[in-house]
Amino acid sequence: MTWAEYDAVLFDLDGVITPTAEVHMRAWSEMFNGFLAAYAGAGDRSPYVDADYFAHVDGKPRYDGVRDFLGSRGIELPEGTPDDPATAETVCGLGNRKNEAFNAVLERDGVTPYPGSVLLLDHLQGLGLPLGVVSSSANAPAVLEAAGLLDRFGTVVSGTVAHDLGLRGKPAPDTFHHAAEVLGSAPARAVVLEDAVSGVRAGRAGDFGLVVGVDRGAGVDRLTEAGADVVVTDLAQLVPGSAA
Repeated sequence: MTWAEYDAVLFDLDGVITPTAEVHMRAWSEMFNGFLAAYAGAGDRSPYVDADYFAHVDGKPRYDGVRDFLGSRGIELPEGTPDDPATAETVCGLGNRKNEAFNAVLERDGVTPYPGSVLLLDHLQGLGLPLGVVSSSANAPAVLEAAGLLDRFGTVVSGTVAHDLGLRGKPAPDTFHHAAEVLGSAPARAVVLEDAVSGVRAGRAGDFGLVVGVDRGAGVDRLTEAGADVVVTDLAQLVPGSAA
C-alpha cells in the first residue's frame, strides 16, 4: 500500500474494525429462527442458517435485510413503519426485534476491536489521513464508543444518518460518496475497506480509488468478483513492515 496516494480512508464497521458481525449474526439468527418457528403462513419455514446471513443480510440496511431474506423464502409480510413495535409481524417489526437483540448483547458483552484494525488506524492516524466509518447499522456510534474508537473518525455515516439524508444503502455508493465529501476527498482519491459483498459492490459502483475486501467469511472469490482490488484477512496486512 502507498497510502500517500489517497486523501481519505473509509471503513465499514462490523467485521472490518470490530467483530460485531458475530453479534449481528447471533441476533439475526435468534430473531429469524424465533419468527420462523412461530410463523404459520405460506413460504419456506426451514431454519435460518449462517449462509442466509451472507446471502441476504450482510452489509445491508436492517429492513432491507429482513425484506430480502423473507423474499428468498417466499414469505410476504406487510412493510409496516419504523415505529412498529418489535412484536409486530411486519418487515419493520422484525427489523426492530433484531435491533433489540443486538443492543442487549452489546450492552452485556461489550466489543473489542480487531488488533490488526487498531494497528492500521494507528498507522493512518500517524500519516494524518482523514478517516470515516460508513455502516448500514444504526448502532455504529454506540459500537465505536464501546470499542473506544469513536474519536478516531472525522465522520460516521450510520444507517440513521443515511435515512435522515435520504441516501440509498449499500450496494449503492451514496453513503460512501457522502463520507468522502464530508472528509474533503473525491472518490477517486479515497479507499474503501469492506467485508461484505454488498459493501464491496458499493465501493466499486462509486468509482473509488481502491476497494479493499476484508475476508471474514464471505470468501476471497466472492469479494473479488464483487469488485475488490485486493483482499486481505487482517488489516495489519496493510501496514508497511507489519509481520501480519
